[in-house]
Amino acid sequence: MATFAGMKVHESNPKERIMQTATRLFHQQGYQATGINQVIKEADVARASLYQHYESKEKLCIAYLNRRHDQWFTKLKKHVDRVDEPKKKILAAFDFLHAMNKEENYQGCAFLNILGEITDKDKEILDIIQNHKIDVRKYLGSLITGDKSIKDHIYLLFESAIMESKLFRSQWPVNEGKKIVNRLIDQ
Repeated sequence: MATFAGMKVHESNPKERIMQTATRLFHQQGYQATGINQVIKEADVARASLYQHYESKEKLCIAYLNRRHDQWFTKLKKHVDRVDEPKKKILAAFDFLHAMNKEENYQGCAFLNILGEITDKDKEILDIIQNHKIDVRKYLGSLITGDKSIKDHIYLLFESAIMESKLFRSQWPVNEGKKIVNRLIDQ
């Protein structure tokens, strides 16, 4: 049984097979490049089964993003909670990015990847992406003391580290972001 990002690729439950297949395909090849027929074939389900659980590709994407949000935050918080010292918690968030790059082979942010593929008519998907980023910003801000501008700088460094590490397929943006954050919180 193969795995993707720690998930089983084949599951006996059709709804779960659909979700796992969509997760893998959306993450590896993109939302727009993934067709419903490919999901049906690779999940080994009937078309009726897919539409019984997800009434459209958009609804499947929404379910995927909601699941991704929950799983990603669970992993982030677990990683950050390994350290006790407040200053080290924000640095641990950057260590989490380092680990995710290794685990997911520099695939970047699932939310921003899909953002680049949607149009103005995909309002519900856009809302989920924006809410995810609002939650990331709030969570990172909760890890440190200081004025709002420092918290915003850290959030922007965190987000840019994700995208730049994807672009260059390298850990250096995460490492440099962590160094800058360390200097910011020492001030």
